Amino acid sequence: MKIWTSEHIFNHPWETVTQAAWRKYPNPMTPSIIGTDVVERKVVDGVLHTHRLVQSKWYFPKWTHQLIGSAKICFASERSTVDPNKRQMMLKTINLTFCRHISVDEVLYYEPHPTDPGKTLLKQEASVSVRGVPLSHYMEDLLTSTISKNAGKGRQGLEWVIGRINSEVMGIAETAAKSTDDLILSTRRSLDDMTESARKSMDEIHAQAAKHMHI
Repeated sequence: MKIWTSEHIFNHPWETVTQAAWRKYPNPMTPSIIGTDVVERKVVDGVLHTHRLVQSKWYFPKWTHQLIGSAKICFASERSTVDPNKRQMMLKTINLTFCRHISVDEVLYYEPHPTDPGKTLLKQEASVSVRGVPLSHYMEDLLTSTISKNAGKGRQGLEWVIGRINSEVMGIAETAAKSTDDLILSTRRSLDDMTESARKSMDEIHAQAAKHMHI
């Protein structure tokens, strides 16, 4: 068995990072993840529990196909909890494909940075076990190396999603500001029209009055 751990700090608040975590896939940095489906979602004592099925492509060397088989699409089970009061998010993923020979258990923890609440600390752990086939230790090293590389791409993907979220927020703010400006402009035009109409009416009244005086 191989154990892999990692820590990373995001320069974004916990609420932003966890929102991005839900929208992480698909993204251009991790094209191997091709889809997610929600199997179950419920709230227990204020904690959100979600079970998702993750679809991905595992790019194993061809020589491994004779040992563990092959699959065009691989599946994994992801169970997560989000506690907004404690500001904690945990995701645990286990592989379903190749599980006869390969076991990959991965856990991610998102929590506010202990000394800077404006940042988020990600703790990542993975255990890899290959059994019942030759070269098991070599394959464990191969999988662990892949997990490490994918973790870096995953963090880049999360930053990409955060960028999209920030752009959406700015777009909404700009739209709201434009709508407000349009409303103010429309109101001003209406007031100008009303003023002009009132002025014309007063001019007509004065003209009529002057006409009657001459008569």
